Amino acid sequence: MPQEITLETKIADLLNNYEGMKEILIGINPKFKKLNNPVLRRTLGKIASVRQAAIVGNMDPKDLVDQLRKAVGQEPICEDCEIKTDECFIPVPEKERPEWANQASQTTLDANALLDADKNPLAEVHNALRTLQPGQMLTLKADFQPEPLIEEFTKQGHATYTYQADTGEYITYIQKKG
Repeated sequence: MPQEITLETKIADLLNNYEGMKEILIGINPKFKKLNNPVLRRTLGKIASVRQAAIVGNMDPKDLVDQLRKAVGQEPICEDCEIKTDECFIPVPEKERPEWANQASQTTLDANALLDADKNPLAEVHNALRTLQPGQMLTLKADFQPEPLIEEFTKQGHATYTYQADTGEYITYIQKKG
């Protein structure tokens, strides 16, 4: 029996445990069409949680969880549960741009172009970071907030900063840890 869907459920688990889940996700949010990319499903799907996917889709995570739960016959998360919408919806933070993000970027990658070429953005950013000296920076552009990537590189000790440009594009700076 498939497990209960929560904010921390991995996208790969949803896709593996629930028949038709890819179509359900795409039906909920067109940004999830990126799940048609097999590279994305095999790689980022393993590390991306429902909460992170909601952020990528610019959605309230609780709303996404409730829609997924309803689609598979599970009860919605109750309002009095430990999950509070205000605490789990994390849009691009409006924080001051750090000084290091003003330096010239050594490399710029386009997550959408990588996905279109069936490449793994996480692996490509890892490879690009290997070529940088500590303190140097790369830029990642995407039409979505790449929350799983941001969290992954932050966990590794790299500094990250993301903002949404006036064009709607998300610009993420990743400074190699020193």
